[in-house]
Formats: sequence, C-alpha cells, structure tokens
Amino acid sequence: MVALMALAGLVCGHRIRALADTYAPAPPTPGTGIELLTAAVAALTAWRMGLPYVPLAVIGVALAVIDWRTTILPDALTLPAYPITALALWPTGELPRALAGAAALTALYGLLWFARPEAMGLGDVKLAGLIGLNAAAAGWPAWVAAAFAGQALGALYALALLATRSGTRHTQFPFGPFMLMGAFIVLCLDG
Repeated sequence: MVALMALAGLVCGHRIRALADTYAPAPPTPGTGIELLTAAVAALTAWRMGLPYVPLAVIGVALAVIDWRTTILPDALTLPAYPITALALWPTGELPRALAGAAALTALYGLLWFARPEAMGLGDVKLAGLIGLNAAAAGWPAWVAAAFAGQALGALYALALLATRSGTRHTQFPFGPFMLMGAFIVLCLDG
C-alpha cells in the first residue's frame, strides 16, 4: 500500500508542478523535486497515519508549493479539500470530532486574522480549518499540537530571517507551508 501511495504521489506531483505553474510560472528546472516530495509525503502519510489522511498530504503539498511561490492559498484547492477529506475520514468514525476540530481551528485563526489582518491572510484561516479537520480526527492532543506546531515553525523561520538579517520584523512570508509542515509532523509522530 505504501509503494502504491508513493507511485500515486509521483503522478500527483507532476500535476502539482503543472498546477503551481498556472499560478506562478517558475523557471524551468531539471529534476523531479515536487514529484519526489509528493511521493514521499503520500507514502509516509499512508504508512504512519493511514489512507484517510492521504488527501491532506497530496493537497497540502500543492498548497504549500503554490503558497511559497505566490503567497496565495487558492480557494480552488482549499475549499474542495474539505469534502474530499471529510469523505476520506468518514470510515474512521471520527468525523464528528473532526468537524468540531475544523470549526474550532477556523475560529481560532479567524480571531488571529481579525486582530491583525495585515499579518495573516484569509487563505491561512481556511487552511486552518482543513488542518483542524485532520488533526482532530487523530484526537484532541494531536489537534492542540498541530495548532501550535505551525505557529512555532513560522516563528522559527521569522527568527532565522532576523538572525541572518535577511528580513525585518515586518517581512512578510507565506505561512501556509509552515502550518502544513507542523500538522504533517504532528500527525506522523502521532500515527
């Protein structure tokens, strides 16, 4: 099953590269970095967490790549990910808790956005709900850890920018990849 998910990840990775290029064309680069990343994330997810979490893994790679290139988390990917993920989680029996987790993390990030809209986009708020959906399905401790892990990774990146004088405290950077990476790490360690 893990090998099958890795193969599917390679195919999806190729499509993710093409999709990311529609949002922000990147200079042609040789290699298969996005394809290999997608394959690795899909295989690790299937192995550590199970098949119901693979949709988040694949969609998460696409969102992270696009957000890193453009600082945009497109609704065309984020919003359809909700029903896809809910359907994948349905057989686990954890869908009610997952939906509660999605609503709670969306509300939390919504408050953060409301407090400082210049520091966070609405795409991050929508992504928080998707992360909350998956993390709560794994349990409330995973939900809490995933909610904080993205913040911690983003803060570490900001500190690295300050330490290397590559940015100031006003430097903007895409936050979605850190949210996704934090959730992925938490869920893999929890699985």
